Amino acid sequence: DPSINTVMNGAKVMHEFEPDWIVGVGGGSPIDAAKAMWVYYEHPDSKLEELAAPFAVKPLRNKAHFVAIPSTSGTGSEITGLSVITDKEKGVKYPIVSHELTPDIAIVDGELSKTMPAHITANTGLDALSHGVEAYVSNIADRYNDSIAKGSVDLVFENLPTAYAEPNNKEARQAMHDASCMAGMAFTNVWLGIVHSLSHQVGGTFGVPHGCGNAIVMPNVVRFNSKATDKYEDLAALRGKSTAEDLAQEIETLRASVGVVSSFKEYGISQEEWDAQLDKMTENAMKDPCTLFNPRKPKFEEIKAIYQACYDGTVVNF
Repeated sequence: DPSINTVMNGAKVMHEFEPDWIVGVGGGSPIDAAKAMWVYYEHPDSKLEELAAPFAVKPLRNKAHFVAIPSTSGTGSEITGLSVITDKEKGVKYPIVSHELTPDIAIVDGELSKTMPAHITANTGLDALSHGVEAYVSNIADRYNDSIAKGSVDLVFENLPTAYAEPNNKEARQAMHDASCMAGMAFTNVWLGIVHSLSHQVGGTFGVPHGCGNAIVMPNVVRFNSKATDKYEDLAALRGKSTAEDLAQEIETLRASVGVVSSFKEYGISQEEWDAQLDKMTENAMKDPCTLFNPRKPKFEEIKAIYQACYDGTVVNF
């Protein structure tokens, strides 16, 4: 969750030593921050609110190229044209989306993820799952990206519990690194949906880690969207099941197995704080670019009701 202040400070340093290659090393936040620094290094007059419009980034690579080396297995930032930057004063996350931001080189080595703490393994792994699931049901999904997205979902279900329980398991770590990159390949082409629209706002408002927010929201979004698509059934079949509800429950089981909470109340947000921010978060989720690519077009009251269910830990049935 890099802040705009971090980005501006980094861009200032870049202007001082004028790199011709920028190397982003770490999890999604450092790589996203490095991407945004790259934008401000090449176009210092850019404004964050304007960059948040889809494909608003001006051409890059006039001054530098970009290498990404991920050390977590979740965001897929090493392969995507996306950078999410937070304005902490406003409590808003801005997704910057442009193919200009896609790194020139990605080094995907699972060895680098072996020292991840268990809770980060869990959160980032569930983030990768959300990318694969949302890319698969995107309203602009296609056969090419479906195969990659579906493969990434299978890898996460099969390998996240092992990577979480056995951090030095080389095969599981590489599989999760591959799953993250594959899901990133898919969603950078066909976008995401309201799992991310909702999670962005909770993260920006309350500081909930992105993967944790996605994991809390995802099962109820599966239930909500299942009224508009039968593609969740394909993903349920990966687990030997047949319905969208089965998939939602499989996600909940995986979430619990890696120690991630099941509701925003359980996370620690008070009822008073939640109620004070609910309408604003709902409004911003409706405006989030990811909402455009959701398989079911949500109404304001529906987003609000999904939020409330995810706070209370109840099941969406509409």
